[in-house]
Amino acid sequence: MSNTSTRADDILRCARSLIVRGGYNSFSYADISKVVGIRTASIHHHFPGKADLVRVLVAQYREEAEAGLAALERNVADPVEQLRAYLGYWEGCFTDMDDPFCVCALLAGEAPVLPEAVALEVRAHFRQLADWLTSVFERGAAQGRLRLAGPARVEAELFMASVHGAMLSTRAYGDATTFAVIARPLLERVSA
Repeated sequence: MSNTSTRADDILRCARSLIVRGGYNSFSYADISKVVGIRTASIHHHFPGKADLVRVLVAQYREEAEAGLAALERNVADPVEQLRAYLGYWEGCFTDMDDPFCVCALLAGEAPVLPEAVALEVRAHFRQLADWLTSVFERGAAQGRLRLAGPARVEAELFMASVHGAMLSTRAYGDATTFAVIARPLLERVSA
């Protein structure tokens, strides 16, 4: 039974890597088959269609993000430091090239052509992240740690869009240091 789970995990890991490299339409089950070393029929056994695979992948990604944000809430009390840690996470991903792009940010760029089930998961990720950032901005403003130019939700959406934009710029320039150059001033802009 664990072999089945491991094989599905291998498929998901491979699909995630391929999506980060080129997006939803840049890979097929044949590509996964070559990397994982299984037949495409085996992939279809676990995930009947590509939309099923990517929907599960995004749901899994959302769970990972939620767990990461919950850990951040437990381990870092100060809202400014929470934002710094969030930015630091992505900066580290670009430096180490471990996971150098938010899967949902990448897929959001393809939203008009994504299957609806995948698009719903991507939107849910954005809402989840925006909700967390909004709570951080609200707490930070209430504690006098953050100064907001507008409502906390708007500031959260601006922050999130800027972080995702920094990811795009980093990819466009092909220079891992670009992320920090763009993202670090975001924190300075809102810190009280």
